Amino acid sequence: MTTDTPRETTPAPDLAPVAHQVALLLDGVEDDQYDLPTPCEEYAVRELLGHLLGLTVAFRDAARKDLGPTTDTAPDSAPPPPLTAGWRGRLRTRLDELAAAWREPSAWEGDTQAGGVTFPAAIAGRVALNELLLHGWDLARATGQDFTADAASLAVSAEIMAPPADPAERDGSGFGRVVEVPDDAPALDRAVALSGRDPSWTPPK
Repeated sequence: MTTDTPRETTPAPDLAPVAHQVALLLDGVEDDQYDLPTPCEEYAVRELLGHLLGLTVAFRDAARKDLGPTTDTAPDSAPPPPLTAGWRGRLRTRLDELAAAWREPSAWEGDTQAGGVTFPAAIAGRVALNELLLHGWDLARATGQDFTADAASLAVSAEIMAPPADPAERDGSGFGRVVEVPDDAPALDRAVALSGRDPSWTPPK
């Protein structure tokens, strides 16, 4: 998770388009796919969904400045919560709440907290969008579904993950080494590559 200050050249982004794309994937996740690997190496599908359930609450509360147990816990300090009955409905609700919370102008003002990190709210909202975009792509690839992202969301992700001039500054950002892709690669592939993921990833056979 990077906390570098974004260039304030664009208005606050809307998280609703990418949240909607993630929600579209949920009915396509079959029960026998829970243990499949994902491009996010530390998570199988089950853990990835648990992570999404947690981060949507954390960043929703970060937008509301409702700081406490949901925002002050580092994501790697405990395993993602287990999936229980009704997880699809809960995650859809949380995605809607997350997008709505970041549509409030006050969400982008001042400082806030997520994942145990205190940083400017203007960055936190962009980090939340990037998390949804990357993990939506992870989930789609792992479960054999299509994933699309709007141009505005892809631009935010590219800005958040742009490699620093000093490669050492990328350590601890949560992103791996940038994967080389052709100059004319689709914008989604370029964003995925910036995260350290291989855009051509497919589930192992």
